[in-house]
Amino acid sequence: MTRTGKVSPGAVLFVVCSALFLMPFMLSAVAVALPTIGRTLQASALQVGLVETVYILSVAVFLLPMGRFGDIYGRRRVFIWGIFFFTVATALVALSSSIEMLIGWRILQGIGSAMVNASSLAIVVSVFPAEKRGRILGIAISTVYAGISCGPPIGGFLTSSYGWRAVFVPGVVLGLLSWLLTLTRMRTEWNEAAGEPFDWRGSLVYGLAVAGITLGGSRLDAGGWAVAALLAGLMCLALFVVFEGRCSHPVLDIRLLTGNRIFALSNVAAFINYGSTFGVVFFLSLYLQYVKGLSPKDAGLLLMLQPLVQMLLAPVGGRLADRFPAARVATVGMALCCCGLLLAATIGRDTPLVVVAGALLLLGLGYSFFSTPNTSVIMGSLDKRYLGVASGLTGTMRSLGMTFSMVIVTLSFSLFMDGHTVSAATTPAFIRSMQIDMLVFCALSVFGIGCSLGRLSWRPC
Repeated sequence: MTRTGKVSPGAVLFVVCSALFLMPFMLSAVAVALPTIGRTLQASALQVGLVETVYILSVAVFLLPMGRFGDIYGRRRVFIWGIFFFTVATALVALSSSIEMLIGWRILQGIGSAMVNASSLAIVVSVFPAEKRGRILGIAISTVYAGISCGPPIGGFLTSSYGWRAVFVPGVVLGLLSWLLTLTRMRTEWNEAAGEPFDWRGSLVYGLAVAGITLGGSRLDAGGWAVAALLAGLMCLALFVVFEGRCSHPVLDIRLLTGNRIFALSNVAAFINYGSTFGVVFFLSLYLQYVKGLSPKDAGLLLMLQPLVQMLLAPVGGRLADRFPAARVATVGMALCCCGLLLAATIGRDTPLVVVAGALLLLGLGYSFFSTPNTSVIMGSLDKRYLGVASGLTGTMRSLGMTFSMVIVTLSFSLFMDGHTVSAATTPAFIRSMQIDMLVFCALSVFGIGCSLGRLSWRPC
């Protein structure tokens, strides 16, 4: 059911884009301020790490349930409450007097972010016609990359000039603006699954599965408890599949994956794409600073090349998805990512920086031509009553793909570096680890290309 009121497509796009800019902007800006936060609040290294971990974990756990919640009770409602929670939590983070308080508010901030991300793309697809879907999604996704690009320099400037609390001021201002615009300019509600019960049991098991996989997978170097958490998460995931197969109104209808080849392969392709590329920035950040001797500032500027390309070219990828089969455009994008990974696998101690820049350019170009078309295929392959689920699952594939990427990196470090940090003595082992992982990521991309090609016999929506 869609309850119609006053709605301006342009205003909806602006509100969604401002929210989508805000979330990654705050994540990347806070990352720059973490050392200062740790010193000011006298936090341990573990507590500083938790500032980012609990936020990412909250987003991953709530994405899919909030997408389904929006399908039932209204995507606008979920979106507007998500902005509200995020904005209030951002203000409270800035006012925190202890690291424990700050970590607690970061959890609420992550929940708000999950609510926004789970409903935003679904709202955009609901407002604009199918023939404009790629172009509009391209604009929306480009603002995500804009947030990633702008976060580090703005966060660094605010932290250096006014202290770490100033980093959260733009988040409060933008959040209030988005919230007010949503109240006044977006009065239509979308809830095609209205009246169906919400699957609380499935959501709980799903949350436990994602929490176990994310926490355990990202901290495998910590030993026994991380392995146990990962195994528990995988067991909960299997239990989730069983529960959802028997539930009449599940949070994720398994038949959407088993009976819709386009939807299933597109999500697998998204998981593989994020899983094969997320670890690259981690490796190159260490490489540029420890091997090439660049300052954090200069390394950051070079690494910004990839998200800048994605920001500029994501709308182009969207337009191509409107003119040509979107699955075909996405396949080309993944192939470009594969080429970027293959080039990155050749990077050694004496490799010129222009080669590093070339790898980042190829990855940025590949992301631009993969992300928007693939999202367009996912959002167009389901009935409107499942748009929130599609949006939430897309974000979940991104989160799990990133976690999978870091699992590979962690295992590689354990194998080649025996737990030692990067230094002059361990540089050869580090470079070997990086090269092997790039080849593994490249092989994953080849598999992802196969999944993407598997959709081409089907007519993209």
